[in-house]
Amino acid sequence: MANKVALAYMASDFLFVLMGIFMLAFSLVVQNVQNEQPTEGRQAARNLLYQSFPLTAGIANAVLVFITFVVTIPGIITRARAWLKLGGVLATISAVFSLVIGLYLWILTLKIKGDFAPLWMSQTPAVQDLMQTTFSCCGYFNSSSPAFVTNPMCPSPAAAALMRGCATPITAFANVFLDDIFTGVFGMVGVDAVFIMATVCLLKERKERERFRHIDEKSGARGAF
Repeated sequence: MANKVALAYMASDFLFVLMGIFMLAFSLVVQNVQNEQPTEGRQAARNLLYQSFPLTAGIANAVLVFITFVVTIPGIITRARAWLKLGGVLATISAVFSLVIGLYLWILTLKIKGDFAPLWMSQTPAVQDLMQTTFSCCGYFNSSSPAFVTNPMCPSPAAAALMRGCATPITAFANVFLDDIFTGVFGMVGVDAVFIMATVCLLKERKERERFRHIDEKSGARGAF
């Protein structure tokens, strides 16, 4: 019967691979939707933000998580500590990988206003129209920089000049959106840390058991002699 340390390790291992599944699913779904034709302004802004995500890195990290999980299986079912050590090393690499991804997304929030401008200007008037309507704004920095798209929200230059540019509301939306995502990534780093600590505890517990077993074997040998 597995002891509490081993059970805690298996539970953390399960959470670890669960995070890998979530990361892979999210990356693949985003890859499929980031270029879809938007029908609403928030969807258009979200898809443009998705295009700056490190999705390939996310998929690679998920694959590393799955490899780590496979490595831990013989470590669980056998007494060999080498598999556990290898799993711990790979989990540490994965944690650093996730941390870098999370920091990358956090840095995006610091410069989203400027970085989103070329994305805005590369869109068709129809997509800009959607964002102007949803965020109640005209143009990006202002109604003339770049020039607004004429729509019910911005029917004329005079009316558009009284409206705010879309940079401020889109930046606010992007910050909240990105905050949720990089917080989730940092949460994955936390799960990685728990798994690494569980690995260390199990390694220490097995080392102690092995030491006592050697002591018992020596004591038994001396008694028999």
